[in-house]
Amino acid sequence: MQNPSLPQLHPFLLFPSFILISLFVIVLGDGGFCSAPSILDQTDASSKPLYWKFTNPTLSPSHLQDLPGFTRSVYKRDHALITPESHVFSPLPDWTNTLGAYLITPAMGSYFVMYLAKMQENSRSGLPPHDVERFIFVIQGTITLTNTSGLSNKLMVDSYAYLPPNFEHSLKCDESATLAVFERRYAFLDNHMTGHIVGSTDKRPLLETPGEVFELRKLLPASIPYDFNIHIMDFQPGEFLNVKEVHYNQHGLLLLEGQGIYRLGDSWYPVQAGDAIWMAPFVPQWYAALGKTRSRYLLYKDVNRNPL
Repeated sequence: MQNPSLPQLHPFLLFPSFILISLFVIVLGDGGFCSAPSILDQTDASSKPLYWKFTNPTLSPSHLQDLPGFTRSVYKRDHALITPESHVFSPLPDWTNTLGAYLITPAMGSYFVMYLAKMQENSRSGLPPHDVERFIFVIQGTITLTNTSGLSNKLMVDSYAYLPPNFEHSLKCDESATLAVFERRYAFLDNHMTGHIVGSTDKRPLLETPGEVFELRKLLPASIPYDFNIHIMDFQPGEFLNVKEVHYNQHGLLLLEGQGIYRLGDSWYPVQAGDAIWMAPFVPQWYAALGKTRSRYLLYKDVNRNPL
């Protein structure tokens, strides 16, 4: 006979605790509801080519891949984030066998153009418009740069070239290559001329960055003739910009490796390799690197000219 002073317990609650735990494991499996994928299951990034993640980006979280209309791209008055799932490629004017995606143009409010050029088999570049200078950076593949004197340079991944305004040249590709291209109308100064430059990121010296922890390389000379520069900036996981920048310079950015958080104005954006960013003058900007690998981005910056 039950003691009426004791609460009545459901028989299920009388099961030994080890039986309940066993049932829980059977239903959920070894991983449970919130298990993260094993590090051992992930692809070894060290076995991939440099900037492989840029040309093979994660387009969206798995639970959003089938959501129509989803994109991380954003366009605002003073900044834009252009992400890979919204790239639109079409034939580049005056190039042969080459598709291009314009990521930054004056329609946004920029003073320059930044685009990706996907060169296919037996492809060749066109020339930029009159008085327009060009900078190219090889993200994937190999190209040959030739000038009117017949001098040729083979440019591989992480190589770059600066072509002064009205400099006759051609870019050829026998197989396939992906280039980041920057172009702007050159701001001429009396008695100053830029020169043709070919180089590689790993040959550029690290520069001092007082008060900062990131590594900085400049791919162009800092001298007066050059009206823009291209920076390569490296952040280890957890590193971030100390200065919260607000300045008159414009930026165009390509995240080549890694992932992190970028502040633009009052917005905070998760970003990853393959993303492009336009920053207008005076928009507040800040970056922090996340994840387990290095972040590297390529940054356009206008310099050496009076803003008037």
